[in-house]
Amino acid sequence: MEKQDLSRRGFVGGSLAASLVSSARAAGANDRIRVANIGCGRRGLLKELIQLKDSGNIEIAAVCDTWRQKREKAAADVKEFTGKEPFQTARMAEVLARTDIDAVIIGTPDHLHCSMLIEAIKAGKDVYIEKPLAMNMRELVRAFDAVKRSDRIVQVGTQMRSYPNSGGAKKLISTGELGKILKVEQVRNGYSPYWMSYGGDKFFNEKPAEADVDWKAFLGDRKARPFDAAQYQGWYGFRDFSRGPHTNLMVHFIDEVHYVTGASIPRRVVAMGGTYRWKGAFDAPDSVEVLLEYPEDFMVRYCTVFGTGAGNYAKWFGTRGTLDAKNLSPSQKWVVSGQGSGEPDRVKDELEVVPVETPHHMQNFLDCVRSRKQPIAPIEAGYAHSVAVIMADEALTTGRRMLYDSSRRDVQPG
Repeated sequence: MEKQDLSRRGFVGGSLAASLVSSARAAGANDRIRVANIGCGRRGLLKELIQLKDSGNIEIAAVCDTWRQKREKAAADVKEFTGKEPFQTARMAEVLARTDIDAVIIGTPDHLHCSMLIEAIKAGKDVYIEKPLAMNMRELVRAFDAVKRSDRIVQVGTQMRSYPNSGGAKKLISTGELGKILKVEQVRNGYSPYWMSYGGDKFFNEKPAEADVDWKAFLGDRKARPFDAAQYQGWYGFRDFSRGPHTNLMVHFIDEVHYVTGASIPRRVVAMGGTYRWKGAFDAPDSVEVLLEYPEDFMVRYCTVFGTGAGNYAKWFGTRGTLDAKNLSPSQKWVVSGQGSGEPDRVKDELEVVPVETPHHMQNFLDCVRSRKQPIAPIEAGYAHSVAVIMADEALTTGRRMLYDSSRRDVQPG
């Protein structure tokens, strides 16, 4: 979730570069993977690809973005740091038509994820797709089925699974160190508006002009409308393009819960929220509270308030103690203690979660493109996290408790 800062100094001594030392692999020229970056703006996936160009043995052969200046900047960065100028286009179809592209890295607005994934699969490309995978059940089922009918490798961009602490927490909980898990919760607050979550002020310094934007390509299957610079640049804040923090941000936490506990899809979900601080044209909520109940008999709570940066934390509560995962940062130590437990076998001494070394999330995808093994965040993980956030959004917008019907693969009130 880094900003896309491609200064030479930013590449020296970076945490990503350090993490790649153990996962670098030797590959001949005929093993080179030619990739295309679709969506070159906020998320910074291009930076990851550039950092992986040698250890991952990849060529960034194409960049695609609907904003001309962002596209040209991305192409210039690729040429500066790799020595080769990539193909440029505003339309993904032109990338998919190229037979020299092996894989596409999709970092576009949320509403384009499923349709782009399906088109890439049809074109025979392997895909790294950003989260959330889907905004409604209809498109989620279509995308899931398209992937399952294919032989393509798909990695979903829930990169917390690849944190060493995540692997350590998964191992620790699977061994019963915390006893039975009763609840997991995260509070993830931020002062700035939700629609400025990624990129911040720096991203909004440059204003898009209609002549520089492929507005139709940006809208995709959304209702046609005149060009709107605020919707284009601040799409996080409009429900046509991103439902809100309970879908775009909570998805990281929910996927982490699924990965660490082994749980999959919630049994029932309730939610409340609204726009309490940053009022205006944006219609995605800036404050939400979600409660999810799982068939494994534990609850998950997620809370976000934009307007205050205080109170961030993530914790697992078990019968034998508590796992304090701080704010789910990969750079902080996660700690287990007997806090809150009155059991005779409670955790006696405070101990740190032992990290499990794991390849970088993007490196894992590239490795799987070569080996044809399933990545750490496969399509099944994307399906499960999407069901959870769709249930949360339906609960929020209807004011009703939502249930998942596995036989119909649908979300319904109940």
